[in-house]
Amino acid sequence: MHEVIGHASGQIEEGIAQPHETLKNYASALEEGRADLVALYYLMDPKLVELGVMPSLDYGKASYDEYITKGLIIQSSRIKFGNNIEESHMRNRQMVAGWAYEKGKKENVIEKIVKDNKTYFVVNDYAKLRVLFGDLLREIQRIKSQGDYKAGHDLIENYGVKIDPALHKEVLDRYSKLKIAPYAGFIQPKLVPVMKDGKIVDVKIEYPTSFVDQMLEYGKTYGLLPAVN
Repeated sequence: MHEVIGHASGQIEEGIAQPHETLKNYASALEEGRADLVALYYLMDPKLVELGVMPSLDYGKASYDEYITKGLIIQSSRIKFGNNIEESHMRNRQMVAGWAYEKGKKENVIEKIVKDNKTYFVVNDYAKLRVLFGDLLREIQRIKSQGDYKAGHDLIENYGVKIDPALHKEVLDRYSKLKIAPYAGFIQPKLVPVMKDGKIVDVKIEYPTSFVDQMLEYGKTYGLLPAVN
């Protein structure tokens, strides 16, 4: 939903230039936020259960839990203490989660809990959080459609760049005990057509057994630069 109905949706108002011209260095983070919010909004739509995409809305609730935790806690393990967030996807996630947390404070939609010197963010009301996601989606779409640089700047700079130092230190300390890398690669499925009489009659899903072999194949097949001996 992020890629297809997220990035592929929305229109720019007539006479407005493209986002890379109007929103400049904030265009990418805002667009990633817009795509995330499309997916987040529809993840709690009963229509997905009716269509058989997922068995219950519990899947949407789990995704909300994960998104808020990742945006406000987990992803900061990738940032050196004292540094700001620079990468667009990470700015987007903190911006969305941080904005929703702040706007929902009055009704305690997302609650910050400190237990045994560890910080947690707990979603108390998924329906209201969905409304907040919809509100932010509407605003970011307006910003993109109208090329509102100031509003885009304010969203990213106020919510997506700075990390709370105390929480950042806590996250780095907690994460260091896990002894794992903050980034991970993963294997992509390979779709192999089954041919009969020159036509595709089926598609098989195969999984490479080696991440290195997969990336070498991607480089050979899809690389745009000439190979270096």
